[in-house]
Amino acid sequence: MFSNDTFDLKSLDDIFNRMLDTIMSSKDDIFIISEQSRRNFEDMQNELEIVRKQVSIVIDEGDALEKSTQLAKQRLVLVSKAFDNYTEEQVREAYETAHDFQVKLSVIRTQEKQLRDKRDDLERRLRGLLDTIERADHIVNQVNVVLNYLTSDLRNVGLALEQAKMKQDFGIRIIAAQEEERKRLSREIHDGPAQMLANVLMRTDLIDRTYREKGIEYALAEIADLKKTVRNALSEVRRIIYDLRPMALDDLGIVPTLKKYLSTVTEYNPGVEVHFQSRSTEKRIPSNYEVSIFRLVQECVTNAMKHGNCKDIWVKLEWLNNAVNIVVKDDGKGFDPQVVKDHSFGILGMKERIEILDGTISITSEINRGTTVLFKIPLEVE
Repeated sequence: MFSNDTFDLKSLDDIFNRMLDTIMSSKDDIFIISEQSRRNFEDMQNELEIVRKQVSIVIDEGDALEKSTQLAKQRLVLVSKAFDNYTEEQVREAYETAHDFQVKLSVIRTQEKQLRDKRDDLERRLRGLLDTIERADHIVNQVNVVLNYLTSDLRNVGLALEQAKMKQDFGIRIIAAQEEERKRLSREIHDGPAQMLANVLMRTDLIDRTYREKGIEYALAEIADLKKTVRNALSEVRRIIYDLRPMALDDLGIVPTLKKYLSTVTEYNPGVEVHFQSRSTEKRIPSNYEVSIFRLVQECVTNAMKHGNCKDIWVKLEWLNNAVNIVVKDDGKGFDPQVVKDHSFGILGMKERIEILDGTISITSEINRGTTVLFKIPLEVE
């Protein structure tokens, strides 16, 4: 006979596998939606560019017709006032010319309004598509996090459930992991690529107006500035992808991974020099500690470059018997700690990680004197 526990574990394993299959299928569906939205977005962008050029052409034609209409009206007024000095044919010609220009102007203005309405509609639809793409990507990232968690940590869920404490904490751990990852990704995407891409959309309208009002040179200058924003958005996306899980951590440990990351930072950010130092004997520590240390350093370095406009960054690890000290210092513009909002996402995220590890954080900064962040993380002595 089968015991109830054995039957329940087998049933749970079947449910677990079906759940993974369902999540994978949902992920594929979301990815398809995202790709279709991207293709539609590109097609609509091309159509919008064509419409914008048509609007510009129609506006120029309308302005030219506007001038011709005014001249024809002036001619008609002149002929009307000196009616006896002109032949009937000349009077009729002046009237018909003014009338023709007026009709053409009315037609061209109608075309202009239709094209403007079409352009505005395309821009609204583009914003809607962009929002759909961002939401789809966000959901895919969340699904990946859940899948990684389920496949890596919960593959032996049956054995884990045999322990009473694991039976209690099982559901809580899943919910907590999902919520924490969701909050972190939401903060980073909202503060980074989402805002940058929204700015790109607004800047395209500005370039269009600049081209029409000031000419090609000013428009090219705006485009050059827009490229910087797009480049920053791309760097931010790459940073978020790398932040999800640096693969070198599992194979090499925290010190080599940090060296590689900081070297990449220097390579991708000309004008910024990052100095790294690890004192005392390096040691391998639990994976969750290594990930947390990496992300704390990454957050500090990103803040120093993004908000501090620094030229030099110093990162130092000091290994003690039962703790590790991490110092991240920059020569940027600094800030007044008294006016920093408590709900600042960057500082809040670092405090959350430190609290999980039972560590401490100290932030020292002065205006135009740079910023120093000190973390102290206790380590379990084996």
